[in-house]
Amino acid sequence: MRYFRYAFLAILGICLITVALANRDAVTLRLLPDELASLIGYSKVIELPLFLVIFGGIVAGLLIGFVWEWIREHKQRAEAARAKREASKLAQEVSRLRSEKNSGKDDVLALLEDGT
Repeated sequence: MRYFRYAFLAILGICLITVALANRDAVTLRLLPDELASLIGYSKVIELPLFLVIFGGIVAGLLIGFVWEWIREHKQRAEAARAKREASKLAQEVSRLRSEKNSGKDDVLALLEDGT
């Protein structure tokens, strides 16, 4: 299985390098359209190779998706934390009730009745 993972990563790396080599030309990225930039008086322009723009878009999409899912799953995480606290509280209560039930009895008999 490890070799399949290495083979997949090698093929993926070769594909990414091929895309990068094929798209080395510089492109101009503007923060705002020309008309809006002249109206506001602020224009941010940067020139980057096209493959950086492509890979940056992929990375930005992945990050946005991860954050979106993390926010969406908040209810499930909160419910799981509540259930864990409740289970811990109930386990402590069972332990306390067992010790109260067996107080004053012989230790050997108490262990036999608990089943532990």
